[in-house]
Amino acid sequence: MSFGLVQAAYVTASVLFILALGGLSNQEKAKRAIWFGIIGMGIAVAATVLGPQVHAYWLLIFMVAIGAVGGTILAKRVEMTGMPELVAMLHSFVGLAAVFIGINSEISPSEEMLGMIMAVDMMADNPEAAGMLGAELQGQMGEFGALVAIHQVEIFLGVFIGAITFTGSIVAWGKLSGKIDGKALILPMRHTWNIIGVAASFILLILFMYGAGMWALIPMLLIAFAIGAHLVLAIGGADMPVVVSMLNSYSGWAAAATGFMLGNDLLIVVGALVGSSGAILSYIMCVAMNRQFLAVILGGFGGPSGPAMEIEGEQVAIDADGVAAALEEADSVIIVPGYGMAVAQAQQSVSELTRRLRAKGKDVRFGIHPVAGRLPGHMNVLLAEAKVPYDYVLEMDEINDDFPTTDVVIVIGSNDIVNPAAQEDPNSPIAGMPVLEVWKAKQVFVSKRGQGTGYSGIENPLFYKENTRMFYGDAKASVDALLQRIS
Repeated sequence: MSFGLVQAAYVTASVLFILALGGLSNQEKAKRAIWFGIIGMGIAVAATVLGPQVHAYWLLIFMVAIGAVGGTILAKRVEMTGMPELVAMLHSFVGLAAVFIGINSEISPSEEMLGMIMAVDMMADNPEAAGMLGAELQGQMGEFGALVAIHQVEIFLGVFIGAITFTGSIVAWGKLSGKIDGKALILPMRHTWNIIGVAASFILLILFMYGAGMWALIPMLLIAFAIGAHLVLAIGGADMPVVVSMLNSYSGWAAAATGFMLGNDLLIVVGALVGSSGAILSYIMCVAMNRQFLAVILGGFGGPSGPAMEIEGEQVAIDADGVAAALEEADSVIIVPGYGMAVAQAQQSVSELTRRLRAKGKDVRFGIHPVAGRLPGHMNVLLAEAKVPYDYVLEMDEINDDFPTTDVVIVIGSNDIVNPAAQEDPNSPIAGMPVLEVWKAKQVFVSKRGQGTGYSGIENPLFYKENTRMFYGDAKASVDALLQRIS
C-alpha cells in the first residue's frame, strides 16, 4: 500500500473515531457509534500493517494473533463487575507500549532521524567546518538541530507519561480488584516528593538533550514509575471512578506522544481524542463529586479531614414480605443501583421487578449518580444490558427534586452516592459531594449484604434513619424474593 493510500485510510479512520465519540453521547446511538469505532480501528490496523514501512510481516502477524486471541479470551471471561479493573489494566498496556516505543526510538532511531543526528553531531564536533558552510547549509543544519531536539523531547515526554500511566494503572487495578487497600496512602511531605520527582525529571530532560542518552532516560523512567504509583496510592476509594477516567486521559496523551515519535498522524489524532475526552470526563466527574480537578490529579484525597460525626440510632432490618407490602401500596418508586447490584448480577431481576410494578400502574424510575459503581456509566450499561428502557433512567440532577414526593426508594448496593454525611458532616471524606437525597422519601429500603461500610470505608447515617429499613442479603436473591411476592 502506498504512502498516500495509508494517509487516506488514516483520515477515514480518524473521522470514524470522531463519529464514534459523538455517538456515545446518546444511548440510542451508542451501538452504531461502537461499530464506527470498530471499523475505524480495523482500517487503521490494516493500513499500518500494509504500509510501506512494515517489512517483518511474519513477526507482526504472529504478535497480532497472540494479542487477538489473548484479548478475546480475557474479554469473554471478565464479568461486568470486573470491567473497571479490566479498563485500568488496559490503560497500563498503553502506558507500557509508550515506554517501549520511546526507549526503542532512542536506541534505534529511524534512518531519516539518524541521518539528522549524525549531521548535527558532526557539526558540533567540528565547529570550524560548520563555519565554512554556506548560509543555506547552515540554515539546514539549524533546522536539523531543532528537529532532533523536538524528537528528544517527544521521546522523553512519551516515556514519562507512559511510565506514570503504567504504574498508576497497575495500582488502580489493584485497588479496584481488592488486592490493594482502597484507603488513601498519605505519606509525609507527599506533594514535596512529587515536586522533587518532577524537578529531577526536568533536570534529566536537560541532560538527555545534551547527549546523556539512556543514562538520563532510565533514571527518569524509574522516577516516573514511582510518581505514577504514588499519585494513585494517595487517592482513596471514594475517588476511584475519577482515577479510571484520569488514567484514560493519561493513556491518550501517551499515545499522542508516541504518534509524534513515530511520525504517525493517526496516533496523534486518536491520542488527542482520548486524552482530551478523558480529561473532560474527569473534570465533569470531579464537579459531580465536589473535588478540585488539579487536587485529584495530584492525589491525597479520599481520607477524613477530622473526627467523624457521631451517628445515633440503629439499623432496623426488614424482610421480603415487608418490602413487597410497601411496594404494593406505593404509587411512586425510585430504584438507586450501585456496585452491589453489579456484584450480585441482579440487573435482570431488577428489570423484571420494574416491569411488574409498572404493569400495576406504578411510576418506577431509576436514579443514577454520575460516579455510581466503579466506572463512569457502569450502572447505565448494566441497565441497558437488562433491557431497561432509557426513559426510565434519570441522572441525579433530573431526579433529586422528586425524592420528597416519592413513596418508596430502593437502594441496591450503594453507599457513598446516597450518603447524607456529604451534606451533614463537614469532616467526612465526601463532604460537599452532591448525592442522591434518598432519605427525603417516605420510605427507604437498602439492599445490602451486611452492616459493613463498603468499598470506601465511609459510614453512612442513612442506614440509621427512622424511615430507612435494611433489606439484608445478596441483591439478586433479595430481588428474586420480591418477585415471588409481586406477580
